Amino acid sequence: MLLTVLPTAAALLSAPVAEATGWQQPPEEILEVLHAPPLPWVWSSPTGAHLLLADPVTYPPLSDYAAGWLELGGMRVDPRNGTFHADPGATSPRILSVLDPEAEALPLALPEGAELQGVSWTPDGERFALTVETAAGYELWLGDVGGALEAVEDVLLNPLLGSAVRWMPDQRHLLLLQVPPERGEAPPPPAIPAGPMTAESAGGAARSTYEARNLLQTAHDDALFDHFTASLPVLLDTRRGKRTVLGPAAPYDQVSPSPSGRYFLVEYLVGPWSHEVGWWRFGSEVEVWDRKGARVATVASLPLSDNVPAHGVTTGLRSPSWRATAPHELFWTEALDGGDPVAEVPHRDRLLRLEAPFTGAPEEVFRAEERLIGRRWGEGDLLVLTERDRMRRWRTTWLVDLATGASRVWYDLSEKDRYASPGSPELRLLDSGHYVLRQQGDTVYFSGEGASPEGDRPFLDARSLTTGEVTRLFRSDPERYESFVTFAGSEERLVLSSESPTEVPNYHLASLGEVVGAPEGEGTRALSTRPITRFTDPTPALRQLEKHLITYERADGVPLSFHLYLPPGHSLDDGPLPTVVHAYPREYSDAATAGQVRGSTKRFDRLWASSPLFFALEGYAVLYRTAMPMVGDPETVYDTFVPQLVADAEAAVAEAVRMGVADPDRIGVIGHSHGGLMVANLLAHSDLFAAGIARSGSYNKTNQPFGYQSERRSLFEAREAYIQVSPTFFADRVDEPVLIIHGDADSNPGTLTFQSEVFFEAVRGAGGTARLVLLPFEDHGYRARESVEHVLREQFDWFEVHVKGAASPDPAAPGATDPQTTLK
Repeated sequence: MLLTVLPTAAALLSAPVAEATGWQQPPEEILEVLHAPPLPWVWSSPTGAHLLLADPVTYPPLSDYAAGWLELGGMRVDPRNGTFHADPGATSPRILSVLDPEAEALPLALPEGAELQGVSWTPDGERFALTVETAAGYELWLGDVGGALEAVEDVLLNPLLGSAVRWMPDQRHLLLLQVPPERGEAPPPPAIPAGPMTAESAGGAARSTYEARNLLQTAHDDALFDHFTASLPVLLDTRRGKRTVLGPAAPYDQVSPSPSGRYFLVEYLVGPWSHEVGWWRFGSEVEVWDRKGARVATVASLPLSDNVPAHGVTTGLRSPSWRATAPHELFWTEALDGGDPVAEVPHRDRLLRLEAPFTGAPEEVFRAEERLIGRRWGEGDLLVLTERDRMRRWRTTWLVDLATGASRVWYDLSEKDRYASPGSPELRLLDSGHYVLRQQGDTVYFSGEGASPEGDRPFLDARSLTTGEVTRLFRSDPERYESFVTFAGSEERLVLSSESPTEVPNYHLASLGEVVGAPEGEGTRALSTRPITRFTDPTPALRQLEKHLITYERADGVPLSFHLYLPPGHSLDDGPLPTVVHAYPREYSDAATAGQVRGSTKRFDRLWASSPLFFALEGYAVLYRTAMPMVGDPETVYDTFVPQLVADAEAAVAEAVRMGVADPDRIGVIGHSHGGLMVANLLAHSDLFAAGIARSGSYNKTNQPFGYQSERRSLFEAREAYIQVSPTFFADRVDEPVLIIHGDADSNPGTLTFQSEVFFEAVRGAGGTARLVLLPFEDHGYRARESVEHVLREQFDWFEVHVKGAASPDPAAPGATDPQTTLK
């Protein structure tokens, strides 16, 4: 049922009642933009010689969600076919040659109603395996770049716990996790419950509960988890069709071949199943098998991890994987601090290695002062490790020589410093199916967003492993948004995505030419390009929007920015407009990184249902990506959340009014999730806004007693901070109209649906004006066609009455363009 509660405002109804209403739609011109054909998903081949394109399914009908789902150990599963619930794929797949300028896209024929979910290429880029969802489940299809495609009969894949399709090093065999042919029907529910639901705590240390979503609850749930997660590890000979079962049916979350193809790293879950944590915290066995499926060694037997410290990690073996540059060496991480991020220890993590035949003691390779969060393999004996200091929000990347054990810092920086970010290293797929750094001698390649004070300008760099010297090969034109996609056959040819505010994103083949003189930070190689794709603009109405990047400062000097969008036909000189402020609060350690610009005004706008930019098409000015930073010590920053939030909003509103864009009495604020919390707090603690729209928010943080966002302290350590950030406790101060929207099946632990229901009751009970809309079957975000259309209509109607229709003051009145705000 769609539950709406009508507001108390006299302009609407004097007494709120709950009622079911029909589905509503926004105006036709909005529907045309909302349902315009999306640009395709693109998978590039490992060589970059081909692109596989498919058209995403954007807003499925609500009936797809109404069939229900099973909540199984942290995931939602469709009971009809065992697939992930509410996970639409793409249709109309086709293959396009990058190197042939005359080539037409070759269609890949899938059955009506089938949706492409995943692509697994052979390392040579000539063939691929497709995961295709049908009414029966996830089917396996095999194809090649010549356009051939056929289904593999009698195979249903099971990717619920891990990757279900992998090419073996010989590029002939596929390693599959397959639904057991004998699985049959799911166990029926009991006629009556087997007993009452119970929960018990036997004491112990404080632990994280944030991961607790979509958990098992009953013995019947346990049986369903057994049924749907069990899979068979199978080797499929793609030439002869022969299938070899490697082991018994079990809930496998990893079966990974070694680079030699001689061994498999196998992880499978073992019971009993927990009703308190997700499946990734269940007990498991980690083993090595040989090519025939015989167990060679047990690497670890991991117990149920149901007592992990808040913001901590599990103890014992963590993140095991094969070394990409050795035939068969295992690496994994172990915590040295009991997994507790606040424990005072000289080192938090260590990296271990175990060589075949996997029966000896593991060797320690590296000991880290902070938490290890990533590893990548370079050529030969090179290993790249990244550790994260949670207190400083700092990341350090190390180069480790596995032959000598020597290590040195390669680069380090604040994880929030977008301007200084080196980007991410480009990787190369080996014939073994494992990835290494894309490397030429001493040079490796990095690509990144290229954040700058003028907006993002993506780049491609060549970085020396020895000296750290960086050569910028490519940087986006400042008047466009161009980004590196992949190399095409060699390091001298690139596939780029290129767009502008008026030109739809298309793919181009670029050849690097001679070295050219360039200012610091710009590309140093000449480029010649030609188009690969020729997509056309599906939403020409959006090209009429005028947009600007606006920078300004908070009262305490913190630099801020927003992206200003003006309606079609409206310019900066045309006078004030009703205005919508959109934002999402973020935490920073210092003012310099807090003020960095995010995004780019040079992009081609495409609007999804959650976008506030739809308001620009309805005559509003929109302050998009409005900076709302919380600056301070990570341990205590939420002590000042509310005053900093108000200061951020004051600065944004003052700047928009100063520019003559915003009418100070006709400004609304909108936010989703943590942004919903922001909206409620701004309405409670300031008089800046005429009305607000809070979607899928969390309004009482005492319901998350062991932390939220970057707050590491528990409720019992920071009781006042938890209360001060929770607008439910200040609902009597919400004296502006608030529209509260929530999915009635939100599984995000911090934003369960009751948060909105209680907040609404608090505002209503205190005499405030509020409207509550609960969307049936929707999770934290909204996906169904009927839902997204209805939300847009609700938002338009709310601001039409409470923002656009609000009385505007006499422009000559004192203070009419100089809003004065004090903390309530």
